[in-house]
Amino acid sequence: MGRKLLTEHINVEGIDTIEVYRKHGGYRSVEKAIKTMTPDEVVEEVKKSGLRGRGGAGFPTGLKWSFLAKPEGVPRYLVCNADESEPGTFKDRQLMSKLPHLLIEGMITSSYALGANTSYIYIRGELLYVLRILEKAIAEAYAAGFLGKNILGSGYDLDLYVHPGGGAYICGEETALLESLEGKRGNPRNKPPFPAVSGLYARPTVVNNVESIAAVPVIVNEGGDEYAKIGIGKSTGTKLISACGHLNKPGIYEIEMGVPVEEFIYSDEYCGGIWKGRELKAVVAGGSSVPILPKELILKTAAGEPRLMTYESLSDGGFVTGTMLGSGGFIAMDETTCIVRNTWNFSRFYHHESCGQCSPCREGTGWLEKILHRIEYGHGTERDIDVLASVAKQIEGNTICPLGEAAAWPVSAAIRHFRDEFEWHIRHPQEATRPGAVFPGKAVLA
Repeated sequence: MGRKLLTEHINVEGIDTIEVYRKHGGYRSVEKAIKTMTPDEVVEEVKKSGLRGRGGAGFPTGLKWSFLAKPEGVPRYLVCNADESEPGTFKDRQLMSKLPHLLIEGMITSSYALGANTSYIYIRGELLYVLRILEKAIAEAYAAGFLGKNILGSGYDLDLYVHPGGGAYICGEETALLESLEGKRGNPRNKPPFPAVSGLYARPTVVNNVESIAAVPVIVNEGGDEYAKIGIGKSTGTKLISACGHLNKPGIYEIEMGVPVEEFIYSDEYCGGIWKGRELKAVVAGGSSVPILPKELILKTAAGEPRLMTYESLSDGGFVTGTMLGSGGFIAMDETTCIVRNTWNFSRFYHHESCGQCSPCREGTGWLEKILHRIEYGHGTERDIDVLASVAKQIEGNTICPLGEAAAWPVSAAIRHFRDEFEWHIRHPQEATRPGAVFPGKAVLA
């Protein structure tokens, strides 16, 4: 296995306490940044590292930081997006519950770099056990002088709060998160203005994912150039992958960017292959919102090159033959998986979680769910497949936030790569709706 930058000490007994965490090098980045670096120098190291947002979008973190407006006398904020709710993704809650001080250290170092004196961790409401772990660790950091007034005698002040959300998927979108944090309904905002100019309480704000912020201490300690040496091209460093589905060894893996997808799935070092000796059928590589790919396209690109676990390789071919790394929610499906049922299940989720603010998303997600339900339960028509594709296309690009795309892309990709399975459901409803029915393959449609 490759280097472990975030999870090296995750199984050390007592690592969730500040005493044990500091014995293993914890809070060195705070001391280094505050005592020997200017805020701009910290930002520059993050830029050099090539770190990209680990929450899904993959936007360069240092570049995002550099956009932060700095008007004289106006407070700035750093908000950690810990509203992990993408189906198939569960890495951040593990990081927070096992290594709470790593996130807190990242928040302090990042807040110093951004000139923020008040910062927030916005956590998913269902994760109250994690919230209590974080609050305990924050209290330890205050007691040790890493939070509060005059940190390490530097004159820099920082207060850090954990705020639970109400369990809405839409609040994973940064502007909806800010609305919720302000005590309002979590509806996404129109942009511009962007949070870097007018965010929390209409002040300059940076919103970053848990894993992104947890990587900052490593970058400051080791240097941005050293971090950038890990990985391939513009996909630098390591990435946490939430591997689930029909795998022999599901779990959370920290990989060096560039591991071949085939190695990740079949190697004993990682997922150990498909369970029960079955064949791989399809993979959703970056959480439920990214396009699904069949076996032949997830293991190799359309050009026949090995597909790698990087932003660039997974997106090779665009959405015609590629997908996205996204949040790293890696869902493997074996040969018994019903693609129609799986797509319907995803659509149920997005319909339920749409905030309803935008008509294309509010109405479109409902129609996607209804039509997929009709096909899955044996009442579909040939026309339904084209209607599904049309509805998905009309949602895409016509909403304030990306939830519309998150609902549309899985449907479009499922039809693109598995249209024959949809047709089988429609033409053979009695067989398709039988409990445990498995699509017999294209031959039956010939």
